[in-house]
Amino acid sequence: MFGRKASLTQRLAALDEAAALGGDHLSPAEHAALARVADAADERRRLSGEHTVVGFFGATGSGKTSLFNAVVGEDLGKTAARRPTTSSPLAAVWDPAGSEELLDWLEVEDRRIRPGEFAPGAGPLILLDLPDFDSVEPVHREIATRLAGQVDVLVWVTDPEKYADSIIHDHFIRPHASHSAVTLAVLNKSDRLSDADRKAVSRSLEQLLKDDGLKKVSVIPTSAKTGYGIGDLRSAIARIAAAHSAQTARIEADIATVTAPWAGQKPLKAVPDSAKEWMDGLLADAAGSDRLADITAAAYRKRLGQKTGWLLTSWMLRLRPDPLKRLGLREEADDTGVHRSSIPALDASGRAVANRGVRGYAADVSEGLPDRWTSAVVDRTETIIDSLPEELDRAAARTELPAQPSRAWGLFTVVQWLALLTALVGVIWFLLAAFVPGVLHPLLDEVIPTVEGWPVPTLLILGGLLTGIVLGMFTAVNGLAIGSTVKWRTRRALRREVAEISEEKVAAPLLEIREQYSQFLDAIRVAAGK
Repeated sequence: MFGRKASLTQRLAALDEAAALGGDHLSPAEHAALARVADAADERRRLSGEHTVVGFFGATGSGKTSLFNAVVGEDLGKTAARRPTTSSPLAAVWDPAGSEELLDWLEVEDRRIRPGEFAPGAGPLILLDLPDFDSVEPVHREIATRLAGQVDVLVWVTDPEKYADSIIHDHFIRPHASHSAVTLAVLNKSDRLSDADRKAVSRSLEQLLKDDGLKKVSVIPTSAKTGYGIGDLRSAIARIAAAHSAQTARIEADIATVTAPWAGQKPLKAVPDSAKEWMDGLLADAAGSDRLADITAAAYRKRLGQKTGWLLTSWMLRLRPDPLKRLGLREEADDTGVHRSSIPALDASGRAVANRGVRGYAADVSEGLPDRWTSAVVDRTETIIDSLPEELDRAAARTELPAQPSRAWGLFTVVQWLALLTALVGVIWFLLAAFVPGVLHPLLDEVIPTVEGWPVPTLLILGGLLTGIVLGMFTAVNGLAIGSTVKWRTRRALRREVAEISEEKVAAPLLEIREQYSQFLDAIRVAAGK
């Protein structure tokens, strides 16, 4: 956030964004956890910010309710025959103004208003006595689990016999390992221990809590029976309440817990350009770049021969079908995207080459992505592969093919015609001299003059024919040489079209998933306060 730590409002907005970006790429449990924390935080901040909500959690037999009554200063259970056991939440409320909506959100119906204040400076306070979280009644465990995710301060109550019970640590304490700042640990029934044993068990419990991830929690030994440690517990609760930061600390701890799986992930590196270049090369091969280059070169040679070849034989080239037109290809690009060529559909080998290119690129895109995001890339890749043959055919149809000889070759056409006309003059001269000799007498002193012993008509005929043949051979040789350039230009043009199509149809859809994950990580980092 531009060098400044994001506010809680910004962090919650980022958490909402992360949940939206995660979408189907997160497991249902992961998505629900992100959404639940964001929604719960919004609800809690909307409700009374003055009241600090403290929940007492414990296993059956831990003396939790007796401890709760000792802290409250009265056995609230005696005032209500409808609550013989801890089967539903009970709230002790100091300074109740504004607490109604908050208690409604907590779904706590049993509310007891306490006179005065809990402790000097503690401010409005709500203490909750909750059902045992190891109760045989599923509804009791559900209530305890739900409120463990809603209260501002968690008080874990255990006793010397059950303090190491795995149910407490595995299912409740460890999932809240980020909540050290709003957690109090109580070793109740400590009157059953000697002073030395009380210290030893407290140290053991403290170590277990550290192993659970609660690094800053101290154990408070208490006895609801004798009153030992009750004052210390009240002071600890009052100190947290007086700071008026428990609500924010709790929300921040919830965010830290839910973002922990991703907050430490490193940003993704960009997919190297070489990955797409490699894919484009294979796609161009699959699209028949070599065959198209050969066909275009053949068409160029045919048209050059028709245009500049010896006129007495070049007409025969016109009888051969044009290689490009036979396949429905055109020299100009088909920008409409409607035209299709008659190039045979990809065979098994061509499909294998194209699929290898796309899957190889998908593997590069998936580099560094979690499993579910990788699966999304794989699924989208298979969809892309299904439409790939049609797209490659479209690339061929869109390719501008350099099969038409330039207009400069027209000069050779003119020379060919002049050479042919020269030869025809020689032939006509001989014919006139043979069949109508009197016609030439007024024009020439000699009907058939000679040069160095060669009749001029003969020279005209030989010169015209030889010129046409030599020019035809010259342009044919040049056609072969230029054909190599035509092949190269054709391959380049087709690869350019393939690159554009692969960018739109392959790279963009796959990189979209990668970009979503990058944006998801960015939102997670902001939410986590990184």
